[in-house]
Amino acid sequence: MNGTVTGPPRRPLPLRSLLVQSAWSRRRDRRGFWFIAPFLLFFVVLMLAPLGYAIYTSLYTTRIIGGTVFTGAANYTQTLESGQFWSGVIRVIIFAAIQIPVMLAIAFFFATIFDLGVARYGTLFRTIFFIPFAVPAVVGAVMWSFLLEPQFGPFVHLANSLGFHGTDYFSSGLILPTIIVIVIWEWTGYNMVILYTALRSVPRDVIEAAILDDTPLWKIILKVKLPMVRPAIVLLVFINTIGALQLFTEPLILYYFEPQAISTNFTPTIYIYNTAIAGGQYNLAAAAAVILGVVIVIISVSSLFARRRRSEV
Repeated sequence: MNGTVTGPPRRPLPLRSLLVQSAWSRRRDRRGFWFIAPFLLFFVVLMLAPLGYAIYTSLYTTRIIGGTVFTGAANYTQTLESGQFWSGVIRVIIFAAIQIPVMLAIAFFFATIFDLGVARYGTLFRTIFFIPFAVPAVVGAVMWSFLLEPQFGPFVHLANSLGFHGTDYFSSGLILPTIIVIVIWEWTGYNMVILYTALRSVPRDVIEAAILDDTPLWKIILKVKLPMVRPAIVLLVFINTIGALQLFTEPLILYYFEPQAISTNFTPTIYIYNTAIAGGQYNLAAAAAVILGVVIVIISVSSLFARRRRSEV
């Protein structure tokens, strides 16, 4: 004998028990389906159906003479060959290349300050920093439009007192930096909260070990904290890039204050809006919207694969 203790052989479950378990499993699966059914319904009605209709519409062209006819990829070809559409895309790329790094740098700085406990009343200041994100984009854009108004705006008077006479924040040369400032004000608090949450998840023993080794504060921030919150930074870069491609509200509001500075193709979304509403070319606008949607999907999928490759998901 090898000393192994063996119990009595297990009896197979009777058929009745198997049927009961199978029925319970089916009921559990149905409960799960009904739990997510409202989301699936809204997703299909509000997302998939409009997307499918946009794709369907983009394949047709409505003419004054001849009515609506099937034209296949003609609208896509016209959009891809449109200089107005690509000028808006280039402007948005420039906007994102400046706005996103500056905003994330400011957000990371304040998140680090709050995480280290340097600032007193951190909860109060975090709330204050987050308030601009809670303000609707339309309200924020209108507020900044009055603050930067060329004749009576307080920032114009401040620029004049500093020696910068004749400053017009709504001029064609300064309108893009003006929008960048407005968007940074709106979204820095949101990004700061996410980075602050990521910093709070950094193990305390790592920071304490660095402090015991007399590591300078700037090295703790840049060499310890920053690498450990890199997944959150990568996620925010992709999220803000997608948001930059959808830039619409701020330039549209500023258009009513200075129409000469905001063109009908200032951003891709404004190009789509003016093509559909002002131009009445709904089929062409649908094709441009589908192209923009495909670009956003590509960025989203690239973000997912990049994060998976880094074992962040």
